[in-house]
Amino acid sequence: MKGKAHPAPSSVFLALPGNETMASALARRLSAELGALEVGHFPDGESHVRLGCDVAGRTVLLVCTLDRPDSKLAPLVFAGDAARELGAARVGLVSPYLAYMRQDTRFRSGEAITSRSFARILSASFDWLVTVDPHLHRFSSLDALYAMPADVVHAAPALSRWVRDQVEHPLIIGPDNESAQWASAVAKGAGAPHVVLEKVRRGDRDVEVSVPDIERWRDCVPVLIDDIISTASTMVEAVRHLHAAGLPPPVCVGVHAVFAANALEALEEAGICEVVTANTIAHPTNRIDLSDLLAERLREWIGKEPSI
Repeated sequence: MKGKAHPAPSSVFLALPGNETMASALARRLSAELGALEVGHFPDGESHVRLGCDVAGRTVLLVCTLDRPDSKLAPLVFAGDAARELGAARVGLVSPYLAYMRQDTRFRSGEAITSRSFARILSASFDWLVTVDPHLHRFSSLDALYAMPADVVHAAPALSRWVRDQVEHPLIIGPDNESAQWASAVAKGAGAPHVVLEKVRRGDRDVEVSVPDIERWRDCVPVLIDDIISTASTMVEAVRHLHAAGLPPPVCVGVHAVFAANALEALEEAGICEVVTANTIAHPTNRIDLSDLLAERLREWIGKEPSI
């Protein structure tokens, strides 16, 4: 006699402060509940967290993008622990931007390898993680860092679609070698040509940056592509070289809108057409919605049987 199939537990999304729009979009796409989560602070600064919905036996998905992570980490961990203590079948983390990927080795004696420490904290609090294009350097994948299953959603298809729909005669440009994979992937999806800026070093302080085959691209709209716009120094330098090469003001497209300090102002002052980012971090430059791509991946996780 065949055993009776057990339906997957119902799912509920809980948004950490600032993540309400993304959590609502994901819940709507997945026909899931958007539950209430209260986060406040006691007079001494300690966090107070309260789940405002029943999570017993359910799949709980906490949504928290992790730019400026230090103030977000404690409430996030407390919310995950509370969900587990209140009987959640599984507790997953949806973090469109994943922080602490920079320090992936000990560059100087005595330094903390914070990417490993951060991964241990999150792995101890959640059953799985879904993120968008983490900035990996020395690790081949998140599996090398995280003890829990970590799934990556790639933003390139959405960036390609935006370029294809919004820019006439685009030339996709990677500002440096690290961005070459982005330029190639976005260009392929957009059906556009791409180049990577070339650096010619003539001495310790004499570096020339050029656009390969510049004469071929005079009639194109340059589209600078990168995964993270943080200080924007790489893009600003690239914009200056594009101006010097006689190309029109570029469109700057990034996945993660970190924008440290006056980065956006620096880009605008350099002479750009516009700045466009995906909505992994809420920002006025968000034009590219990744909620469909995230929901598609999350549907797979929600449908999995809980581990016993």
